[in-house]
Amino acid sequence: METADAVTALGALAQETRLDVFRTLVKAGPSGLAAGEIAAHLGVAPSTLSFHLAHLERAGLLRSTRQQRSIVYAADFDGTRALLTFLTEDCCNGHPEICGDLGRAASCSSPKKSTRKAKETTR
Repeated sequence: METADAVTALGALAQETRLDVFRTLVKAGPSGLAAGEIAAHLGVAPSTLSFHLAHLERAGLLRSTRQQRSIVYAADFDGTRALLTFLTEDCCNGHPEICGDLGRAASCSSPKKSTRKAKETTR
């Protein structure tokens, strides 16, 4: 991934609704969700959601397919992996043991769930 592509992807995620959409689709897995399901789940107007979905798709973080009368969106896991790899490829200057679980972040494994509250108390 080139720096400009990473900036585009990170910029797409730097907005609350788009981040919520992306995380929802990551949780949904490769089968994805229809646009209407995403809108209902997040309580976002369909026209607003359409704008955000297009932005994420242009950034290489989502893919869409037409299934009968619906458009189904799914996280583009190749694009997501490319972004994570770009961010961590030279992690810790050749000392991967310092990086901890960052390598697992690029896989589809389920790391331990953490909550924002738990993160805030450890700071």
